Amino acid sequence: MTRKWLRWMPAAAVPAVIAAAALAGSLPASAGDPLPAKTPQEVLALMAQHAAPSLSGTLEQTSEIGLPEIPKAGPTSSSGAAAALELLSGPHTARVFVDGTSKMRVQVLDRLAERNAVRSGDQVWLYSSKDNTATHLTLPADAGRHEDVGQYKHPGAGMDGVMPTPEDLAGRFLAAADPTTEISVLPEVNVAGRAAYNLVVTPRTEGTLIASVAIAVDGQSGLPLSVELKARGQSEPAFKLAFTSLSLEAPDASLFAFSPPPGATVKEVEVPAHGTGSRHGHSTEDAVVPESVVPDAVAPEIAVPDAVAPDAVVVRPTVTGTGWESVVEFPASAASAEAGAMMSSDPLLQQAAVAVPGGRLFSTAVVNVLFTDDGRVFAGSVPAERLLTAAAAR
Repeated sequence: MTRKWLRWMPAAAVPAVIAAAALAGSLPASAGDPLPAKTPQEVLALMAQHAAPSLSGTLEQTSEIGLPEIPKAGPTSSSGAAAALELLSGPHTARVFVDGTSKMRVQVLDRLAERNAVRSGDQVWLYSSKDNTATHLTLPADAGRHEDVGQYKHPGAGMDGVMPTPEDLAGRFLAAADPTTEISVLPEVNVAGRAAYNLVVTPRTEGTLIASVAIAVDGQSGLPLSVELKARGQSEPAFKLAFTSLSLEAPDASLFAFSPPPGATVKEVEVPAHGTGSRHGHSTEDAVVPESVVPDAVAPEIAVPDAVAPDAVVVRPTVTGTGWESVVEFPASAASAEAGAMMSSDPLLQQAAVAVPGGRLFSTAVVNVLFTDDGRVFAGSVPAERLLTAAAAR
């Protein structure tokens, strides 16, 4: 997890607070004992001293962000839109296994299939039982810890998305925190049978769709156990990802050994070293997008398609506004044109989008995306009017 959010702590206090949090976190609280009171800075410090754990657990994801219901049977879409919308809507369950910094397995249990992302050292496998396809890649020598696996999703490789962990999402939201953000600690909560601090991140501006983000931080280990996102005007969470069971023991080593089943179609993807190419395995550099305040699980991704030639012009987005009110603009390009074509031709995306002056709007409770008729794309956790204004001004 990124540690950018340590800037919330006074520099001189960081070593002392981290040491105190480490000592306090080493003493497990019994089921009936309340956690020791901590300030927001002390809870952040408890998270900061948390190292890559060994754990086994079950994650539950629920989403109520205003997307259309995906049919449970029958034809839906010939593109990846059905799979993408299905991942963002309704409940989902995943099993997560982690052992240190370079071993991880995530099993997403779909209605009638299973998706796996497995990393063991520099070897990564992505597998979908739905169509019996697998993607294999070798990470570069400078690859970091387990969240790097998510950077190498390859379009059309049989793996439409892998659920993140609460730690991944917590890192993204806290990295996006700025002076327009209030961080507080509410009464403790219980997640997966473990007492946790309830760290709440609240934008101080009304110019965003996001009302608050609640992060449950394990009182013993500092591990984020759940992330709950609330949208403005809604009493129930728009998005929640939480452990329902959790063990901090090392998983069996066999879980990180993967071989594609008989008859599987295997695709090899070459991953360039960091700084020499794109994160999708292409030789073309993708657009460099600043960290969003919305996690991958609830935000769209625009990738440069395979058809783009290696010498194509690099597409770089521009950002207007700051913090929670940021709007990202992708200029007209082959990638945005492909996304716009999918929006206009895919029945599910047509159902999820509405016509607006100058384009079509893909709207949810926590993020809006505007596809303009001239090929540009605007996105942000802001009201739709803000995107329309940004499009008209450029």
